[in-house]
Amino acid sequence: MSAAVQDFPSLDLGARTADEAVTALLEQASRLHASDLFLASALDRVDVSMRHLGVIRPLARLPLELGHRCIAHVKVMANMDVAERRRPQDGRWIHRGIDLRVSTLPTLHGEDCALRLFMRELPTLTLEDLGFIRSQRNDLVSMLESPSGLILVTGPTGSGKTTTLYACLHHLHDGERKINTIEDPVEHEIAGVRQSQVNPRIGLGFPDMLRGVLRQDPDVILIGEIRDASTAETAVHAANSGHLVLATLYAPIAAGAVQSMRGWGVNLHFLGHTLLGVVAQRLVRTLCPRCRAPFPLPDDAPHPFAEVKAWLGPDEGHTLFAAQGCPLCHHTGYSGRTGVFEMLRITPTLRRLIVEGQLTPVLREQMRREGMIEMRQAALLKVAHGETTAEEVIRDVPTEYLGLEG
Repeated sequence: MSAAVQDFPSLDLGARTADEAVTALLEQASRLHASDLFLASALDRVDVSMRHLGVIRPLARLPLELGHRCIAHVKVMANMDVAERRRPQDGRWIHRGIDLRVSTLPTLHGEDCALRLFMRELPTLTLEDLGFIRSQRNDLVSMLESPSGLILVTGPTGSGKTTTLYACLHHLHDGERKINTIEDPVEHEIAGVRQSQVNPRIGLGFPDMLRGVLRQDPDVILIGEIRDASTAETAVHAANSGHLVLATLYAPIAAGAVQSMRGWGVNLHFLGHTLLGVVAQRLVRTLCPRCRAPFPLPDDAPHPFAEVKAWLGPDEGHTLFAAQGCPLCHHTGYSGRTGVFEMLRITPTLRRLIVEGQLTPVLREQMRREGMIEMRQAALLKVAHGETTAEEVIRDVPTEYLGLEG
């Protein structure tokens, strides 16, 4: 086991009741700013771990009986069926200012329980806090100032898409616009924004909710996720009829979002004339400012940042930094996370290519011709600025987007 993992505080909960043990686990996960807590049933125990800055860390090892009682306690608090252990279940529980989304799953040795933690009192992040390169942020602000159109945010689960959308909402929320959201779930309440949540249990999904929101005459609509053809088509028509629509969907890169929408059967003419831009993103851990170790680059060494030199200042790009580890960062070497972004800003030429039905490689090549910053270049800039390490970028950003394949 590495020193980083060993330094994470572990809990001895064997003498506690299920209520006390679960409370201690949640308080520890909250104190360490974990995003998820996991209880995994094994043959003779229940292992507890958490996701900290995107990495799984062990937290405790519970005796089998106590572990099962802890899972049962969570199910009770989340209004789930305690007796049902053969089917997956979902629930929700608010515990001391922590909004918990609970999921259970039957496995070989019993139930596993996953808890997603949403801190209700977290400070609001602005567009300036997310990690955009200045030109990317300016492009996004320009899109947000459009009276109508479609802005898509893409990336895998846990890449910060919802945080980006919330920062966009706070930028738009000036009291002069009526803003409606459709979310699954509503993660943070924003005063003055009309927020709605889908409810699959009663058959209320994104398409029905979106049609209802459109009858409320909003200026801005946020759609938590486009996950079917009906939602995709309605979102494009809403953007085409005078609304500013923000939505997430799953696509690997910015240009790939167009192909995803095309796969949903969206009319390419409407899509080409309503799409304002696409933001693709990943999250990387940021180096601990107290213990990061500098390594100046030799003058005669090949310059690793030659490709992004145009975006660097005269004193930048001459030093690499490595993760060391100290008590402040629990000896991980990292203290937070920041976004790595790829921004596809729709220009007249790109609009024409979309209407013509051109595929992702053609759109991506045009994006390069127009000087837009690709994810590879954005990642290099994070390393050159000393925000993160090359190893961290390779861990979180797929190699095909870094030009490393083959």
